[in-house]
Amino acid sequence: MDHSVAQQRSGAAVADAPDSSGRRRFLALTLGSVGVVYGDIGTSPLYAFREAVNAAVGDGPITQFAVLGVLSLILWSLTIVVSAKYVLILLRADNNGEGGTLSLMALASRALGRRTTPVFMLGIIGAAMFYGDSVITPAISVLSAVEGLRIATPAFEAMVLPLTVAILIGLFAVQSHGTARVAAFFGPVMVVWFVAIAALGFLHLADDPHVFAAINPAYGVMFVIEHPLIGLVTLGLVFLAVTGGEALYADLGHFGRRPIQTAWFALVFPALVINYFGQGATVLADPTAIENPFYRMVPQPLQIPMVVLATMATVIASQAVITGAFSITRQAVQLGLIPRLAIRHTSETQSGQIYIPRINAGLLIGVLLLVGMFRTSSNLASAYGIAVSTTMFVDGLLAFVVIWKLWRWGPWAAAALVAPFVVVDFTFLTANLLKLLEGAWAPLLFGVTIVLIIMTWTRGTRLLSAKTRHLEIPLEALVENLTKKPPHIVPGTAVFLTSDPDSAPTALLHNLKHNKVLHERNVILTIIATDTPRVAESERVRMTELSPLFKRVELRFGFMETPNVPKALAVARKQGWQFDIMATSFFLSRRLLKPAAKSGMPRWQDKLFIRLSKSASDATDFFQIPTGRVVEVGTQVTV
Repeated sequence: MDHSVAQQRSGAAVADAPDSSGRRRFLALTLGSVGVVYGDIGTSPLYAFREAVNAAVGDGPITQFAVLGVLSLILWSLTIVVSAKYVLILLRADNNGEGGTLSLMALASRALGRRTTPVFMLGIIGAAMFYGDSVITPAISVLSAVEGLRIATPAFEAMVLPLTVAILIGLFAVQSHGTARVAAFFGPVMVVWFVAIAALGFLHLADDPHVFAAINPAYGVMFVIEHPLIGLVTLGLVFLAVTGGEALYADLGHFGRRPIQTAWFALVFPALVINYFGQGATVLADPTAIENPFYRMVPQPLQIPMVVLATMATVIASQAVITGAFSITRQAVQLGLIPRLAIRHTSETQSGQIYIPRINAGLLIGVLLLVGMFRTSSNLASAYGIAVSTTMFVDGLLAFVVIWKLWRWGPWAAAALVAPFVVVDFTFLTANLLKLLEGAWAPLLFGVTIVLIIMTWTRGTRLLSAKTRHLEIPLEALVENLTKKPPHIVPGTAVFLTSDPDSAPTALLHNLKHNKVLHERNVILTIIATDTPRVAESERVRMTELSPLFKRVELRFGFMETPNVPKALAVARKQGWQFDIMATSFFLSRRLLKPAAKSGMPRWQDKLFIRLSKSASDATDFFQIPTGRVVEVGTQVTV
């Protein structure tokens, strides 16, 4: 994710530097990772243990067997899913330093030598489900924190929902201003949070020392075996303790492997385990504490301060998934999975600090709808987990391809390594599917909608490209004819943007047909999105001279970059092209799509594709071309 405190990718390697500046950099990256990477998983103690134990006992009394079984499942889920799978293995599967589901999809495609349908589908499903997570995480996190007011005094009961809505609206409202200043406090605030929850748990461990027996995994296994149906339902809520674990991999490019690993093993993991065990001891000593075991551990004078700290921590957790949604949207646009969207940069120095108005508005509407529909964190807990468990399952399958093909392990060795994680992920996914009618349908519906949009857009653009290719003239044939019989030549440079560098751009043909002129310098420009996060400046521009009048230019951008055409063309000066923005005109084709009598898609999908196409942001703004230098040529195309 491109969170607001994201560091340059090169900073990841500084962790190995022996000098004091390298150590300071390493500590800064580690602190930053605490604030951004672990916001989501760090606030899970507010609700995860409570919901899992309530599911385990149903309407019956709290039993030691149920409490120890839940604690054992939480401990070993954190150990297997987060520590082993993500921290120790997947953090090593980087795509030029970047992580995340789309990066893993790109790695798997590269390992196979092509983009296969199964890998592509897994990638878009994982990415789509992240949007589901981005909607529900702010809702459940902030709501669970504010609910602590009920424990402080029942008089605040009526204030919980209005205060939650106000905090969420404020959170989304500040996104357009950037989060650089707030980001400076993320790390320190989350360090205080983890120290505080560890201290709370430690103070209550002595309430019932039997709680330490939960270290034995047999308690968790026996609970599931003896109560298979209840155990599976409980697993779905135990999974709440590991939600946010996928952020470890997604934030790899911003902080580096070693800082993320250090933060996990030195602070986050111990603090989470101690707090969960403290909650378990509290409930064993006083079963009525299951109402809200986290806040029942807090001494009365510290109730309000802890609610304030928890609210700050949940806002940070929410900020992480919001900016993560911005980041994954930019990647999806660059990879051609969705229409172009307006992307605004909120920092002059950090390219990762971006703001996407449409995504921000869509997330806010979704979050407020969830809060209004479910009203309590307990109700929301039933909806939580399905999106994250799907993403984790997808990551496991893609990891097998990468380990087998890219790392060159034998298929059986790769399967032996990945299979246990995939089995655990599938078990969690199955457990979360049991909550489908209780609320899990909400994020699932959101994710399915995103998959439908991606599938429609990619299929529609492929059909449209194939149709227009039949109507276009081969570029080299046109260049040859124009070289032999040139029309009237006018001074200046004309840049024609096209997605097919082998065919004559529509705008060029219309310019010749209607204006009957040709510029003295003509550039056929194609913008290519690579499957790597970033492209080196030396590889940015590829230029081929077709004739004295024509050049073919390719601009390459990574999927973590925002295309800036004028800036990239300036790099071409090193290759001999004297680019002058004031003497250059950019010709763009604006296509007006209309449904064809016979289409390669169903009628409803045809209409959806046309609607998506109309909603796409203007190419001039997206590629950051000065509006005064653009000439648009409109054409009608049936699809």
